[in-house]
Amino acid sequence: MNTKRPHLAIFVAFSGTGGVERVVHHLLQGLATHDIDVDLLAVVGKKGWLPEIPWPNIRVIDLKVKHTHLALPALTRYLRKERPDVLVAAKDRAVRIAVLARLFARVDTRLVGQLHNNISGYLETKTPFQRWVRCAPMRWLFPLVDMIITVSEGVIEDTIKVAGYPRERLVALPNPIITPDVFRKSEEPVDHPWLNNPSIPVILGAGRLTKEKDFATLIRAFNIVRRQREGCKLVIIGEGPLRQDLENLVAELDLTGSVALPGYAANPYAWMKKSALFVLSSAWEGSGNVLIEAMALGVPSMSTDCPYGPSETLAGGKFGALVPVGDPQSMAKAMLDTLSNPLSGTALREAVAPFFVESSTQRYLEVLGFAYADSLI
Repeated sequence: MNTKRPHLAIFVAFSGTGGVERVVHHLLQGLATHDIDVDLLAVVGKKGWLPEIPWPNIRVIDLKVKHTHLALPALTRYLRKERPDVLVAAKDRAVRIAVLARLFARVDTRLVGQLHNNISGYLETKTPFQRWVRCAPMRWLFPLVDMIITVSEGVIEDTIKVAGYPRERLVALPNPIITPDVFRKSEEPVDHPWLNNPSIPVILGAGRLTKEKDFATLIRAFNIVRRQREGCKLVIIGEGPLRQDLENLVAELDLTGSVALPGYAANPYAWMKKSALFVLSSAWEGSGNVLIEAMALGVPSMSTDCPYGPSETLAGGKFGALVPVGDPQSMAKAMLDTLSNPLSGTALREAVAPFFVESSTQRYLEVLGFAYADSLI
């Protein structure tokens, strides 16, 4: 019997309020219920913030730098002093710095990378030189990582393609996305007349207003839907650089009275719960956390068949329609079909059961070699 208390370190940059930061926080919440010591090694960017960490077995260590690239000296000192059993580095920049820190510290800590995004999709908008700057260090340093955890099989294939990492050291694990808070917050009120009127079928999109999320296609698809389904409304929650472009498109299609872009929602779950349909319209994804959250709340959902993640979540179309990227006609047809014949909430919740924090955390413990870490509750 292993009597040594496991010691895990997680190295991550809190650069905003993005999905990676939330996933790490949820994983910490799950780890807090197990007999394991966890150090959160945090880089807090200028726009970042450290979430509240109230759990006694999780120690927060602020590395006192504003960018991941500047964390190398502090991370090296930490590894040399603390020698955790495993260091998990979240995001590709953190993985590269962690490789160097372990080399300089000369410790045998097992190094595990954690990748959440489709890097190829991100690189499509970059120049050849920018792509080289991003990919070359990955090809040089990633082979020194013991294992890389990704959020989907698609991101595994992308990592092989971009970084040349060996397939046998890659594993896809479900993100710890669904917490009890999701259900509690979904019952809170929403200050919007459409969501408070059960007779109005609201179609919901959610995410940053960026090219990646392709809300322009969703708006064009909705323009087709509303001609056949009177009284339907579209709400897109989120903020971003393409707000003006999307507002111009809404005006151009004469949809001002039927489409709302209310901005960032601190509690998106309440908006989801009161919607008739959730649509993920992205051009690319790593996993598609918002799709999983909507399904957990029993909301009929659909997605583009974008790289990567949504097809796996929807089981190839079994739990929600998959449509081609950037195709308003196909999207509109699927939206109408789903509104007319929605799946049951029970089936949708069961489909995303692996993404509940308890289930996902257990898989992480197994893969990291801490399966023997007893539950504290």
